[in-house]
Amino acid sequence: MGGLGRVSTETRLRGIRLGSTEFTWFLAATMSMAALGVDVMLPAFGAIREGFGLAPDSTEVARLVTAYFMGLAVGQVFYGPIADYFGRKRTLALAGVLYGIGAVASALSPTIGVLLAARFFWGLGAAGSRVIVGAIVRDVYEGDQMAKALSLVFSIFILVPVIAPALGALILRVTSWQMIFGFCAFWAVGVLAWSRRLPETLAPEKRLADLTFARLKVAARFVVTNRITFGYTAALAVLFGAFTSYLASSEIMFSEIFGVVEAFPYFFGGLAAVMGVAMFVNGRIVVRVGMVRLTRLTMRAYIAASAVFMVWILMEDGRPPLWGFVGGMAVILAIHALLIPNLNSRALEPMGSVAGMAAAIVGTVSTLIGALLGAVLDARFDGTLRPFAIALFAAAVIASFIVHQAEAGARNQV
Repeated sequence: MGGLGRVSTETRLRGIRLGSTEFTWFLAATMSMAALGVDVMLPAFGAIREGFGLAPDSTEVARLVTAYFMGLAVGQVFYGPIADYFGRKRTLALAGVLYGIGAVASALSPTIGVLLAARFFWGLGAAGSRVIVGAIVRDVYEGDQMAKALSLVFSIFILVPVIAPALGALILRVTSWQMIFGFCAFWAVGVLAWSRRLPETLAPEKRLADLTFARLKVAARFVVTNRITFGYTAALAVLFGAFTSYLASSEIMFSEIFGVVEAFPYFFGGLAAVMGVAMFVNGRIVVRVGMVRLTRLTMRAYIAASAVFMVWILMEDGRPPLWGFVGGMAVILAIHALLIPNLNSRALEPMGSVAGMAAAIVGTVSTLIGALLGAVLDARFDGTLRPFAIALFAAAVIASFIVHQAEAGARNQV
């Protein structure tokens, strides 16, 4: 896979320049830290239930995903200003250390309560990777080129949910579920070692002069009062809520509804591969079509696809054939994958002067609200796909309405 094109001169440091291809792969590896903390553990849910004496059909383990995402959300708001003050590299080092500690603590947890706390702490570390990648891309690219860059990073990053569940199942077959968490700590060490080759992308003149509350308040107000940024962030939150529910409940959906246990990692990975292809396609067409127009078109497709999916699920009384479900989810997740890089890029586009803070707030709001919405949906699991299908359609309609209002409001302000 090719790189992101010409990397700006701000990616030079001490005469060393990362090639554009290595730059792309590094960003993808960094971003993958957050996804790895969820996807690699999904096949271990059964072993975790058994290890802590939970019922085989218990949805309690879904809280491990929610706790992680809560930490991911809360942490981002702190990393934004830290990254704008100290720079991207130092902040990434801090995040990597916290990530590793959280992974090791999770592996050593004696009770489910301690594990939930460790997962929250782990999420705090993972938050840094999300913020730093968004800020670095915003440092180097603008407009449609930024959407193209994020799409290419996402298309490599998506290899994590493709491979991670099968990798987790392999580790589980050889050893214990605790070693799955140990592998995540090892990944963080590798990213930190690689980051030594990364030049500092934040120009000195763009750094925050200080970290006083008043200055941070001004920057935050600039972010939340921008109609485009706030609107697209809200749309991301709604869509992330539905996606979080899919992540947290996918294992029990496949096992309880379809009786698929051993093959679950391959179904999950196959659907993730579909998302990766869609993100790669987005990177190829977004510059030609335009970010705003492409978002509008894919939003309409999302509503149509989720409406058909919902009606079909209801007609099947919430228990459709396996291959029909997989096919429907492939279409919906592909459209979802087309949307996410463009929604992120559009939200950050007006925020060049406070890129770190903007990436933090966009990430915090979308992840926190999404995690809470996902937890509500998880709790409504009734042994069928009815609640999930209805939630997908509702999320598509609400997100589309929010984006339309944001663009209309922005046009009226001009």
